[in-house]
Amino acid sequence: MTNAASPSLAAITPASHTESVSPNQRAWRHFKRNRPALLSALFLLGFLGFILLWPLFSKVDPNAVSDAQFQPPSALHWCGTDVHGRDVFSRIAYGARISLLVGAVGALVSLVIGVGWGAIAGYVGGRVDELMMRFVDILYSLPSIIFVIVLITTLEGLLKGWVARKLGGDIDRFVRLLFLFVGLGAVSWLTMARIVRGQVLSLRTRGFVYASEALGGTHWHILRRHILPNVFGIAIVYLTLTVPSIILYESFLSYLGLGIQPPMASWGSLIAEGAGQLNAIRVYWWLVVFPCIALVCTLLALNFVGDGLRDAYDPREQL
Repeated sequence: MTNAASPSLAAITPASHTESVSPNQRAWRHFKRNRPALLSALFLLGFLGFILLWPLFSKVDPNAVSDAQFQPPSALHWCGTDVHGRDVFSRIAYGARISLLVGAVGALVSLVIGVGWGAIAGYVGGRVDELMMRFVDILYSLPSIIFVIVLITTLEGLLKGWVARKLGGDIDRFVRLLFLFVGLGAVSWLTMARIVRGQVLSLRTRGFVYASEALGGTHWHILRRHILPNVFGIAIVYLTLTVPSIILYESFLSYLGLGIQPPMASWGSLIAEGAGQLNAIRVYWWLVVFPCIALVCTLLALNFVGDGLRDAYDPREQL
């Protein structure tokens, strides 16, 4: 008498045990379950696509001056017009590209400096680590926004003069944008450096690092192939949290008149222009309310995405 065929191993093994899931895939699955973070990510993607495609479909020049000064929101001007008769909605869409560009480039500058500084300090260790982190502590004690203000006010004139002599034209107006990129990024890398250093200190004593050293791997090879890929997730998390802080810094500097200069515009400069038109006789509320709504919604979405990524890459959440 023959026995019935026994069930195969795949039939009795749960799918969770047969499926190989990478850490990034596991993080993505956890991120999708975070509804606020997922909705914020979709909002940011849609908003980014809108501001990039808006100039292709809009026939309104954001810098075009007209006689329709201080027109309230209407079907023709969705967010009203300003003191020069310019369409506020188009200027908000135009300013969004500048604000997000400053935030993205400044965050990338902080990523490069912070990851490089923290990785070297944590991997080398010893006196080098002590000196590098004491330098970070010194910079932490300085008010970062004051540092950027001093940098702009003292060096901008010299760089503008050099650019005007060497290149000529109107390219010197982009010098302020360059200072915002470098200055805001250069003061936003301190937390990134500390986080990366802590991760590298724990990774450099792992078995796979010792195995690579035994096989003759150089220090650069170990950092590039074994250590930096393992800190990539946490670095991306803090990168998303750095972008809103840099956008907020830029808006504050533009509000003080030290950020983006006309004819360019950012959300901060638009808020500053709108606040300058507030008076006791008549309040042109749309000049302040709509740029503030765009700024607040974007900052909230970026913070939700950053929190979602932080939870997704948390090992305790992936158990």
